[in-house]
Amino acid sequence: MKSSYRAIQVTKPGMLELVERPTPSPSHGEVLISVEACGICGADANDIEGVNPSTQPPRVPGHEIIGRLVALGDGVASIWKPGQRVGIGRLGGHCNECSQCRRGQFQLCQNQPITGVSRDGGYAEMLLALATGLVAIPNELEPEEAAPILCAGIATFNALKKCGAEAGDLVAILGIGGLGHMALQYASKMGFKVVAIGRGNDIEADALGLGAHRYIDSKEEDAAATLKATGGAQAIIATINDPVAIAALLPSLAPQGRLVVLSAGKEPLPVPIGQLVGGERGIVGSITGSPFESEKALQFSLLAGVRPRIETFPLEQAFEAYRRLKSGEAKFRMVLTMEGSRDAHQ
Repeated sequence: MKSSYRAIQVTKPGMLELVERPTPSPSHGEVLISVEACGICGADANDIEGVNPSTQPPRVPGHEIIGRLVALGDGVASIWKPGQRVGIGRLGGHCNECSQCRRGQFQLCQNQPITGVSRDGGYAEMLLALATGLVAIPNELEPEEAAPILCAGIATFNALKKCGAEAGDLVAILGIGGLGHMALQYASKMGFKVVAIGRGNDIEADALGLGAHRYIDSKEEDAAATLKATGGAQAIIATINDPVAIAALLPSLAPQGRLVVLSAGKEPLPVPIGQLVGGERGIVGSITGSPFESEKALQFSLLAGVRPRIETFPLEQAFEAYRRLKSGEAKFRMVLTMEGSRDAHQ
């Protein structure tokens, strides 16, 4: 094992710096991972630009991490072995002690670290992680294509499972970006009638190619009216952080339909109460998921042939990849790769 590793850290808001760090040893309940790939998520923008250097040391961002186990600390479950391919997502490992954990709701654990925020993430060749956050990664998936499934994949996969729709029902996907392009694929493979809603006709061909049966350009068409004319959507999966655009679609929900919100924005969602009561409609939020749920999303992706569309960059070009994601130029996910890391566990 190398005595040091390269990492990209946030030294001040919006500033990424390539540094060399000493290779750590895992403590009780921790593992050391040799990172093979790490996706760049839209949520990384808050982690990179909202950092406060006065309250914490330079942090390594990134929470879509694929790699192999190099070393295990004491107290790690016997299911994990050196050399095994694993992943870590946004939720960095549950505590196994709080009331949510005792109920088996590990994704709602209030004591777990947030990868890339309260604990270092995967823009690095090495990563210390809590073993309770580990996800087993199928060897049939390349690390670059598996990485976004640990965020955009599991988030949309779980949202569709919670939406209440059944095979054959109409499901609308609002926003055709990093999250939306995964939602379209999953929804189509789950047997829903899929309507994609985006802004502009430049994304229409992509949306249809990803599994949508119909594309609505909200710049040219009243999306809510169009959906209502077909009987309404049994579910709407909102992947964007635009409360006004989300609220505008509420009238298009069919009776007992459900709006599932994925964005963690801080702006309030304007909701006419009558629309909820009159048709027994519902609004729910959906977080990413537990390690077990992530493994189910990975297995479904393998079975159904769902894959993220990615662009890859080497670790040292992290800032350029991040800039491309922020500019909206990416189609659809950016992934950092670590040269030489694939054999580091041996």
